[in-house]
Amino acid sequence: MSAIERNDAEERFELRIGDELAELDFHRAGKHLAIVHTEVPDAMEGQGIGGQLVQAALDYAAAEGLTVIPYCPFARDWLERHPDVAAEYSIQAPG
Repeated sequence: MSAIERNDAEERFELRIGDELAELDFHRAGKHLAIVHTEVPDAMEGQGIGGQLVQAALDYAAAEGLTVIPYCPFARDWLERHPDVAAEYSIQAPG
């Protein structure tokens, strides 16, 4: 499987497999990393790719000392389903 890459110019994490592109859009402002949207093509669904993108964003935020604000419904749901993972990171509810 391909590696997830951070594309700072487009403010997103990307995973490309063949012609398909899965992405997690983010916005960094000060000490916050807002997760805005996650998109996984139908051909890539069911492989845990969305969760891998969220994890990549969490790891990046932790390395940079950022608080994550998950505006994306998928990311919020993923964090709720993985409270053990969420507990390891600085997460702020969108408001």
